[in-house]
Amino acid sequence: MHSFGYRANSLLTFAVTILAVMCAMASFSDNLNTPSPSSQVEVLSINWFQRQPNGNDEVSMTLNISANLQSMFTWNTKQVFVFLAAEYATPKNSLNQVSLWDGIIPSKEHAKFWIHTTNKYRFTDQGSNLRGKEFNLTLHWHVMPKTGKMFADKIVMTGFRLPEEYR
Repeated sequence: MHSFGYRANSLLTFAVTILAVMCAMASFSDNLNTPSPSSQVEVLSINWFQRQPNGNDEVSMTLNISANLQSMFTWNTKQVFVFLAAEYATPKNSLNQVSLWDGIIPSKEHAKFWIHTTNKYRFTDQGSNLRGKEFNLTLHWHVMPKTGKMFADKIVMTGFRLPEEYR
């Protein structure tokens, strides 16, 4: 006859195996979802565009950010981290990314949003490279599942330009 410890060990091993199989199935089911997010960003105004005393350029903008990220939520999604970045090239660096705004979307109900805001973080360039510079606004997101691997993607919006002169 088997002892109590042996029976408890068998039951616990079986339960952990079933849990691992369920987690693997949940992670695999995320691959079947094909999200179709949409986003639009509008630069309403340049509040100021100045050269700092240390020689760096700094910009403050007023933005309208709208997005529909509901298609990224499945039953396995815990939350989605979203951020808006300005991306541009300079002679020194082929890609510069400056985070302007970010947020955490906790549920599908909050995944369709419209925000009127100024940039939450400073848009600063090391040097005086921003005058007349073309830049892209890119909405990045990282989907954090309850189980399985995280994945990230982005939407690039082109056609933005900074003024030629400081304000």
